[in-house]
Amino acid sequence: MKLFPHLQANMETLDRLGHKIVAWMAAKKPDEQRIKDSVFVNRHGLLDWRLASGAGMFEQVPPQAFYRAWDGGDKPHTSATILVGCNLGYGLNHLLTNTPDSHKIILVEPHPELLLACLGQTDYRPFVEAKKLHLALPEDDYLWELIKNLDLQYVYGVINLRADLPSQQIGPEYAALLERIRGRVENFAVEMNTLRSRQDVMVGNELQNFQRALADGSLAGLAGTAAGVGAVILGAGPSLPRFAPELRRDRGYALYATALQTMPTVQALDLVPDFCLAIDYDPSMLRIFDRLDLDKAANVPLIYSTKVQPDLVRRYPGPTIPLWTIGGMATFALKDRELVLDAGGNVSLTLIRFLRWCGVSRLVLAGQDFAWQGEQTHAAGHHAAGRKLRFNPKIHQKIKNLHGETIITSAQFMAAKRELELDIRKSPFPIFNIYGGGAVIEGAEVADLEGLRRRGLLTSAPGSLERFLAGLRLCRERRRGFDFEPRSHRWSSSLRNAEKRLTKLFRNLGKNQGEIHGLFEQALLFIKQDPLYLPYLFNEVINLSGLAKTRQTYEPKDLSEFRKIEKEVLRKVREIDRCLGPGSRQAA
Repeated sequence: MKLFPHLQANMETLDRLGHKIVAWMAAKKPDEQRIKDSVFVNRHGLLDWRLASGAGMFEQVPPQAFYRAWDGGDKPHTSATILVGCNLGYGLNHLLTNTPDSHKIILVEPHPELLLACLGQTDYRPFVEAKKLHLALPEDDYLWELIKNLDLQYVYGVINLRADLPSQQIGPEYAALLERIRGRVENFAVEMNTLRSRQDVMVGNELQNFQRALADGSLAGLAGTAAGVGAVILGAGPSLPRFAPELRRDRGYALYATALQTMPTVQALDLVPDFCLAIDYDPSMLRIFDRLDLDKAANVPLIYSTKVQPDLVRRYPGPTIPLWTIGGMATFALKDRELVLDAGGNVSLTLIRFLRWCGVSRLVLAGQDFAWQGEQTHAAGHHAAGRKLRFNPKIHQKIKNLHGETIITSAQFMAAKRELELDIRKSPFPIFNIYGGGAVIEGAEVADLEGLRRRGLLTSAPGSLERFLAGLRLCRERRRGFDFEPRSHRWSSSLRNAEKRLTKLFRNLGKNQGEIHGLFEQALLFIKQDPLYLPYLFNEVINLSGLAKTRQTYEPKDLSEFRKIEKEVLRKVREIDRCLGPGSRQAA
């Protein structure tokens, strides 16, 4: 019996199609002899994998007992399944043959030997070539990018996460990988819900801020200029007041940064930051001015995401400097000459990424609790500080702090903490957390103020802080605009022609299903063609993708849906032309 009849053909196909899993397996140098020794026919006549104990993976329980209930879940035609662990392919093969062709299956296997053994038993070429099956690298960054491409599956179906229980007999790495992926999927769900509900607001704000932001200057010159600087990020967690007296004592030796919404808190504690940052686009941010001491803020520069409310920037009393972030039009228009930062999901993370780009030598977190203390979620002065929350098991959860005490947190706090921890793993400089009894931040060294002071970690190299702050002041120089040609006339003509053709085709639905599908796909390609317009058209792309990618047959209502999408696309394109055109520059 030939044990690996399909291995060569599968590997050649994966290599030909450019799958990164081929290079990953080569780099891991799998032990071929171990594979040969581990694959055997068990006492039930089934191909099996020998565990470290000597027993076979399926000797006690046959494969069908694990997989007979596996299917594509709800809405299988428009869904995806992420499978952690492949064994010899029993679970994977069951999913491939018991889900529709349009169902996406992503396999994540951390052991190259087992993956090679699996690829040796079944011809997966048809599934790989049809893009039904994808073999993913078991690496966080790769998985995150892969999950972000499941937007249609999330909107129109379900992202299923399945653990291969037989594989978990090998070791705890499978369960750990499963939990990391689960966290990524949860974060993706939060991100998608935010984009679906708020992308129009965020990019609409950026449009309104665009000309003002060009006039406000640029952060581009700060790249790498903070070498030698020690930085402290002041969060609004309930532990911050406890450390404020000591932090005031060390003021002037390290760079102090905070969020704009935390400014009233740090002002009340007499902590003066060197700059503050705003990334929140919600209109509720304007309530900051009900609590902000404008006189004290007048000398504190505000670095603002161009996606924040325009009134927020107009009303801020101090210097304002724009921060362009990924997901807006600057991703295309300004990427070659400006910092375009991946801001992440919360302001502390944005501060870390910005300071990393600036080149600080070390970073200290203060007031980063991600949990309640008593009934308080935030320090006094923060807009959420006055709420006395009660535990609700639907939205809150209990965890252990560093001292083994039970504390209360939320799904939102945990999502933010996970994202922060992933960033800390990649940090080129040490990150310390002045621990105040909240959630443990993995990867950040737990520290106390006295210990940090004794080790010289609350200071900066001579002259480094002064040089950086001088550079920050020089950032407020007007930038030149960029060449822009309005496109709305061409867009209007093309989409109107598509609508006219579809109207005729919909008169005979039974005969024209294929041509209608083709026209929807052409229209989708058309509105995705221009990267400058694409961020503002996020929802329209998703909606039109629903027509082009998820329908089996079309009904009369689908023409009405297309017309709604077309109308909104043209409205947005005209708005972009108006805000970015030559007339808007003169007005600014």
